[in-house]
Amino acid sequence: MTDKADRPADRTADKIRCDACPVLCYIAEGRAGACDRYANHGGTLVRLDPLTIIESAASHGVKAVPFLKGSQGTDWDGDLVQGGRPFITAVGAGTTYPDYKPAPFIVSQNVEGVDMVTVVTEGIFSYCGVKVKIDTDRFIGHERAVVRVDGEPIGHVMTSEYGSKMLSLGGVEHLTGGGKKEGRVTCDALLRLCNREAVEMTVDEGATVIVQAGRAPVINGAEEKLMRVGCGSATIGMFAKQWAQHVDEVVVVDDHITGVLSEHQAGKLLNVPPSGIRVKGRRSTPGRYFQVAEPGTGWGGTDIEDPLTILKEPDPETAWEGLRLLMVSTTGEQSAYYELDAALNPVPKPLPPDLRSSVDLIAENCEPSLCSVLFMAGAGGSLRAGVTQNPVRLTRSVKDSLTYVSCGGAGAYVWPGGGITVMVDVTEMPSNSFGYVPTPALVAPIEFTMRLSDYIALGGHADQVRPIEGVVSDKVRRVGPGGAQDDPMARHHFRWPADSQA
Repeated sequence: MTDKADRPADRTADKIRCDACPVLCYIAEGRAGACDRYANHGGTLVRLDPLTIIESAASHGVKAVPFLKGSQGTDWDGDLVQGGRPFITAVGAGTTYPDYKPAPFIVSQNVEGVDMVTVVTEGIFSYCGVKVKIDTDRFIGHERAVVRVDGEPIGHVMTSEYGSKMLSLGGVEHLTGGGKKEGRVTCDALLRLCNREAVEMTVDEGATVIVQAGRAPVINGAEEKLMRVGCGSATIGMFAKQWAQHVDEVVVVDDHITGVLSEHQAGKLLNVPPSGIRVKGRRSTPGRYFQVAEPGTGWGGTDIEDPLTILKEPDPETAWEGLRLLMVSTTGEQSAYYELDAALNPVPKPLPPDLRSSVDLIAENCEPSLCSVLFMAGAGGSLRAGVTQNPVRLTRSVKDSLTYVSCGGAGAYVWPGGGITVMVDVTEMPSNSFGYVPTPALVAPIEFTMRLSDYIALGGHADQVRPIEGVVSDKVRRVGPGGAQDDPMARHHFRWPADSQA
């Protein structure tokens, strides 16, 4: 899709100067700029990637513009396209830089009798990064530990969430606040993560992790399979009935809360008698123990490979010969069965079929381990100038739910507070939605959808509004929401050199 500047391009001999970002490349005939997004084609500055249109989005549940009414006067049902209408995204649209000019595409459509406008632009984001959720109970690094790619710091470990480790990567401090190599490595890692590619990273005093959006994490060379069903205490609460008739004691090993069936309230209600099995660590409430071992990649996210190491000597006044003990992790991936001998020592035994079924049930209730990558950025005042001549009015319109914000057609979460700070799941966006400029910064699509009357009221560039019929052509890339119908190599099909429309 051609993105011609609305001002004469600067020329030096046979080169033209691209002003789509602050780098201001001089581009020779038949060559692309440093970002691989713009090129010199016959003396004309053109955009290499195709403008991307989402089609049949209603059938895929894409949601936007929550102020619309249906044709029968009922509340709008959440469908972006209202019967399959195409939705123009900012992917391949081009940028507003240097931002005093209108956005590349300001497109109008009539939806159920309401005139709507979608303003699209590819924003240049220095203030941007990703939040990564890694579904695993294995230790990858301490909170605040530095995350590195190619030896350069690109972020840090955040507070863990239930069953998941969290990373905060990128941000202006790494993109522009460190050395040149740090900025380049950070930008490249963010670009690959956002475009759903695999990135290997190391955590100081922690693990080596391969992260790819929508795929299982690989930790120290081993691919994760399952996300824990719950902490040790929660696991007992869920499966106590499965165990009470077949075993005398169950210890669920977990780095957070290790559970002991006979002491736990669930065991009490099922009349499980005290067993005399005693667990190391700090007792919280009955049947719940903290800090039974150090964090690690072993049983239940601890550093142990032999579960018996978390046990004290059994209480000789309570324990008995033949006591049946099951020890299991919170994913069911590790389990062991013991019976106490005459000296009250645990002796390994084959796992009985009834207990095997209960262990398998734990695994069945665990969700697949995945990596989630959420792009996060702030839409600055300059970007907003491409939408309206009075940028603060756009911010107020977003806060008042009069304007809906999306990224590549995917619904974006807008953070409360000042400005327009958005966060979006990259797996819901078309493939290769992200680019870069070597300042360094990421280039990401952002769309603003609103009523035409509201757009005019906030001081929008009304004279630049174009009907969508004049934009949708055979040259655009058509995808389903989230790239469901998107060829992951589609970007490269349109790379330079291409036809006269680029």
